[in-house]
Amino acid sequence: MTTTDPSVNYLNHEKGLRSWLMTLDHKRLGLMYMWSTFVAMLLGGSFALALRLELFAPGQQIMSKDFYNHMFTLHGAVMIFLVIIPSIPAALGNFVLPIMLGAKDVAFPKLNRFSYHLYLTGAVFLIAAILTGGLDTGWTFYTPYSTSTDTSVIIAVMGAFILGFSSIFTGLNFIATIHKMRPPGMTWFRMPLLLWALYATSVIQILATPVLGIALLMLIVERVLGVGILDPALGGDPVLFQHLFWFYSHPAVYVMILPAMGVLSEMFAVYSRKQIFGYRYIAYSSISIAIVSFIVWGHHLYVSGQSTMVSVIFSAITFTVAIPSAIKVFNWIATMYKGSINLTTGMISALAVIWLFGIGGLTGLWMANLSTDMHLHDTYFVVSHFHFVMVGSALFSYLGAVHHWWPKMFGVMYDEGKGRLWTIMTFIGFNITFLPQFLLGTRGMPRRYFDYAPQFEFLNKVSTIGSMIVGLSIVMVFWNLLRSLKNGKKAPANPWGGVTLEWQCASPPSPHNFEDAPTVGDPYDMSQNRFVSDEEGYVPVTPSENDPYVYQVKVEEA
Repeated sequence: MTTTDPSVNYLNHEKGLRSWLMTLDHKRLGLMYMWSTFVAMLLGGSFALALRLELFAPGQQIMSKDFYNHMFTLHGAVMIFLVIIPSIPAALGNFVLPIMLGAKDVAFPKLNRFSYHLYLTGAVFLIAAILTGGLDTGWTFYTPYSTSTDTSVIIAVMGAFILGFSSIFTGLNFIATIHKMRPPGMTWFRMPLLLWALYATSVIQILATPVLGIALLMLIVERVLGVGILDPALGGDPVLFQHLFWFYSHPAVYVMILPAMGVLSEMFAVYSRKQIFGYRYIAYSSISIAIVSFIVWGHHLYVSGQSTMVSVIFSAITFTVAIPSAIKVFNWIATMYKGSINLTTGMISALAVIWLFGIGGLTGLWMANLSTDMHLHDTYFVVSHFHFVMVGSALFSYLGAVHHWWPKMFGVMYDEGKGRLWTIMTFIGFNITFLPQFLLGTRGMPRRYFDYAPQFEFLNKVSTIGSMIVGLSIVMVFWNLLRSLKNGKKAPANPWGGVTLEWQCASPPSPHNFEDAPTVGDPYDMSQNRFVSDEEGYVPVTPSENDPYVYQVKVEEA
């Protein structure tokens, strides 16, 4: 079923930079998205480290207050638009989705390539904004300041607008692929849960992103033509921009976190060696989150002057979104219960996400509650909550997914010991960075400020030290992965013992993914096969009558 010839794979099928940029192969496009998000992550992370160094002590440390405003704006814009939103849907989704379906490619390969070229174009615009005056509006581009500042708002907004089209086209492609390219036997409830998550994410991308595009176009028109849409000095309404922005941006939160949840469902099943618990509930919860995400944007506007009744309604709806999220978490824990857990780098990342997402979700209750949000709004409590949900949950899931599918992508194994070490160090550093910020917020330290009162100094020092640990650990995580490309051992087709279809093709796959049609079955029914391990990885064998559901661990770990 798999090819053993290492010369026949998508990595060396065609040579040269042009062959990559003009490729129609979903795997190559997924890898180019992945490398692009890695570079953007290092760029946005360096901005974050600069911010934390400035906040190490009261008063000016390494930058002026104006430069500080540029730094936190660019940090947010790069991390949101260039890293978190495209990381799992575009990068990992492009690589994994067709193979999980048993397909040769996505439904529209040329549109897929065009989506990546739009991503690069939007990234160029954002970088151009950095080089042509910077950006100091905050990543939300709030009016009326964004209509009056002399920084490169139009260039940055055009970048975000172009990136939105990339996101829309990717979502269209994924929906068409899932609807039209499932093989015989793969019904909706035989799809891996990652595909359910990517499907729900694609719906959000298609429906919500155009609203952001409208808001950004209105902002450009306001600046260029001086019409009164958003600027109150011209008769406009700045709160209108906030409504339009958050109608997109709160669903966009789930563009970031829903694919991460799909990744976690895959890893918990594989590394626990168990059938996923509550498959249908997890699948339906992905769709439920996508639906509810469109009707909770108003909790970002409690202090905007909207009526009390509207705020109460948004508050109640916001609390309900915790239900499908909690369903996933409890089902993951039930999946691990009495499982044969393998603490790989991917599994450690997944376990870290339960902690991080739990804290982010529970602290979100304070933000959904009207009385506490009034006090915590625009404090460092919000900064910490946001980072636990977005950076902690989404990016840890992404790094875990990269480790999980790295052998499939490149056909080599990374150093597992170093992978575990630096993932744990990243987790420790992350908590040291952001847990103190909850305390800073409850004590009244405002976010986005260049300076602060002396009583906040100790917790800021702790937070800055934690950020340095995170920065070093992330660099070492990348180094460990990159080093494996040269020194890593050859990866087998199925190094983890997974049941989903991508583990039935070679590592790395051939240009058309499968040499023969893959066998479609229940993607989480580990009792279908008994796996034994040898130099070829996990190999399914026929179970014996007396011992049908026993799994042998890898020989080297026995």
